[in-house]
Formats: sequence, C-alpha cells, structure tokens
Amino acid sequence: MRYLRQGAIALALLAGASAASAQTVITTQPVETQTVVTTRPALVLTPEQRQIIYRVIARERIAPAPGTVTYTVGTRVPSDVHLYTVPESVGVTVPAVKAYHYMMVNGHVVLVDPATSEVVAELD
Repeated sequence: MRYLRQGAIALALLAGASAASAQTVITTQPVETQTVVTTRPALVLTPEQRQIIYRVIARERIAPAPGTVTYTVGTRVPSDVHLYTVPESVGVTVPAVKAYHYMMVNGHVVLVDPATSEVVAELD
C-alpha cells in the first residue's frame, strides 16, 4: 500500500509538471517607438520687424547658400547647408526669432527652425 501511495504521488507530480510546461506560452511583441517633434507656433512678424531683421542680417558678412534651390515656408533645408545664429541685436529687438537660424539665398533672408530644419519665414 505504501508503494502504491508513493507511486500515485510521483505520478501526480509528474503529470502536474507536464501540464505546467505544456501551458507555458511566451509571447513577444514588437517594440513600438514614437518620435515626438515639438514645433513652435507659426512665426508672425510685422512689416517693421521683418525690415529690422533683414537690415541687420543683410549687413552680416556670411557666405550665401546656393541659389539653385528655392526655399519657401514649410520646406526643409538639407543638412549640408550652413545655417547661422540670429545676431543678438536682432534677438533683443525681435525676441520671437532668437531661437531660429538663418541663411541668405538670392538676396533673401531665410529663417529656419533648427529643430526641424524647416523654413519658417523668408524676408526680402
């Protein structure tokens, strides 16, 4: 009787282990990545502010960007185009443009958001 009980216990343990391993399921899910781009509100400049920005930047001695491409508001500037920091005097007079960079193209000042490389204004 004793051997019968031990055999039954061993059989029950063995059956439980088999059932547990048969029910083990490993589920993998692809990792989702999210890209968050923080954009600034649309840049709105008065005619006077546009004139101040243009006059100061036009006096800067910088290398103009290649004029073979037309840049309009909303287009992206290639990463190989050199952008300049807005002069401090412009940032003091027109604080809304402090965070932007600029380039000169065909006599126009093009303001660019450095976070997105997107043109936010064109001044002539």
